[in-house]
Amino acid sequence: MPGRTRSRTPTLICQDEGCFDRRAPSRCPGGVKKMVSTYLNPPVALMGAGAVREIGAWTKMFGAKKALIVSGTGKHGQTLNKEIAALLKEAGIDSAVFAGAEPNPTDLSVHEGAGMYLKESCDAIVAVGGGSPMDCAKGIGIIVAGGGEIHAYEGVGKVVRPLPTLIAVNTTAGTASEMTSFAVITDTRRHVKMALVDWKLTPKVAINDPELMKSMPPALTAATGMDALTHAVEAYVSTIATPTTDAAAIAAIKLIGIWLRPAVAHGDDMVARDMMAHAEYLAGIAFNNASLGYVHAMAHQLGGFYNLPHGVCNAILLPHVQAFNLVAVPDRFVDIARALGESVEGLSTNTAAEKAIEAIKKLSTEIGIPSGVKHLGAREEDIPALAENAMKDICGLTNPRKATIDDIIAIYRAAL
Repeated sequence: MPGRTRSRTPTLICQDEGCFDRRAPSRCPGGVKKMVSTYLNPPVALMGAGAVREIGAWTKMFGAKKALIVSGTGKHGQTLNKEIAALLKEAGIDSAVFAGAEPNPTDLSVHEGAGMYLKESCDAIVAVGGGSPMDCAKGIGIIVAGGGEIHAYEGVGKVVRPLPTLIAVNTTAGTASEMTSFAVITDTRRHVKMALVDWKLTPKVAINDPELMKSMPPALTAATGMDALTHAVEAYVSTIATPTTDAAAIAAIKLIGIWLRPAVAHGDDMVARDMMAHAEYLAGIAFNNASLGYVHAMAHQLGGFYNLPHGVCNAILLPHVQAFNLVAVPDRFVDIARALGESVEGLSTNTAAEKAIEAIKKLSTEIGIPSGVKHLGAREEDIPALAENAMKDICGLTNPRKATIDDIIAIYRAAL
């Protein structure tokens, strides 16, 4: 998605019956319209137990002398800060700590962190945690590199200068913020989430160490796992998906279907944790390069308006949005159903496609995701405003079926 605008979204129908996907000529040699596919991923990704212990060597390799460690506000983040600082010190790198990345990081925390970066004369940023510290760290990097207010960078391709070296240590298996070119920051004045998309936001090093994930409580494991599933599903049905992103998306969906339940049930199951780390990274590859859809466009509004957890909002909205999308790309949902372990042999395309929606609902229920957003505090009277903002969200540009504001209102109400 980085660098792509509405005008580059494939809209013509390919006339080649042997086309990979007749919705999008960019995917098929017989297409009328061509589009260059750009793949953006970190230069370095470290995966597996003990991977975090290499952080000092890699940070030093990028020439850093002093790093700002950005983490969440909780105890877990503070404990990790000390461990990361010690590992950096072993490599001869000093550090300062900004533990101010609240859930759904705000413009205020971004500017506060940027102030600390400059005050401490840092030359690198190390983000530690889940999506919130990662996004906050990216926002800090934007400001220290380009100045001004973070609001000026909302949208696609607005980051004018390269960020300082950014190392991302992921402690959840969901957001994939450690490897994507996206950041989402809450605008405290408008109470909306701003999507910032630019290739310059991609971290230099992404670290996924399952040992750092085993302390995640079941509810957080469930929410982040469903976040990863949402990324994979939305990328797979995206209008700018490619064979490369499809391969990553389907692999992620298969892994999540197998390993999310055991990861939720047994947090110390290191095989499950490791497989979920690979799943969320694969899902990140998929959506970082094929973008997302209305699930994220709508979840962003719930998060910005009510300060709700992003993964849970995605999980609740996912089956409802995909039920709306099903008519546009039923074959794709048949693939998703198969990837989730559903038997679709002998079924009609539509019946088989519906199995995907059923499988998503079943998984969500079994791991304890709430049945509706009203349980999180969402109110029906706010739906028109939420829908209006969702229609403006950049993630909706690559949804496979275009919605009216009435469609979005109806989906919100179904998910209530």
